Amino acid sequence: MQDIFDFYNVLAVLIAYLIGSVPSAIWVSKWFFGIDVRDYGSNNAGATNTFRVIGKFAGFTVLFFDILKGWVSVKLLTMYVTLYTPDSDAFMNMQLVIGITAVLGHVFPVYEQFQGGKGVATLMGIILAINFPAAIGCVVIFLLIFLFTKYVSLGAITAAFFFPVITIFIIKAESPALIYFSIFISILVITTHKKNIERLLNREESKMVIKLKKNKA
Repeated sequence: MQDIFDFYNVLAVLIAYLIGSVPSAIWVSKWFFGIDVRDYGSNNAGATNTFRVIGKFAGFTVLFFDILKGWVSVKLLTMYVTLYTPDSDAFMNMQLVIGITAVLGHVFPVYEQFQGGKGVATLMGIILAINFPAAIGCVVIFLLIFLFTKYVSLGAITAAFFFPVITIFIIKAESPALIYFSIFISILVITTHKKNIERLLNREESKMVIKLKKNKA
């Protein structure tokens, strides 16, 4: 019986990585606009750079699919692939493992030589599936920072910093795994934004200006 559990767990993790690896920004920009979004703007394969380079429709499309990747990975794989009982500690732990794997897939996509985005949108989909109240808190923080500064990266970094704070002190999560997950994800997001932090400190970071036409930077 344990062998069956192990097989389905490994299968779920593998599928999560493959789903997370789907490079929405790259495929949308190549298939529908004839460019590689990584050749423009910040050279990042994410929704923010898609907004800057191509425009609103492409940006929202990429944002939607990147969030969906995280949500689908956690919700569907743990429900229909793994054999754990919902609401059990093992089920929660598996959700976290699958979620982290999906984010890593977005950051290091197998379909594009392991060169992906920063994983913020995919992470949001995962948090929405696992810890909805914390997700809403992070969205509010992100929007407030973005609206006042116009820096998407600063909003993402700030929201990531407060994610474990919200989880531990406001929601008061009792699951050690969920607490460790929030800390790990916070560190991961901040680490992947290292270059953005350097540009912010040097006042060289670009503010978000949504354009309808592609704009070579």
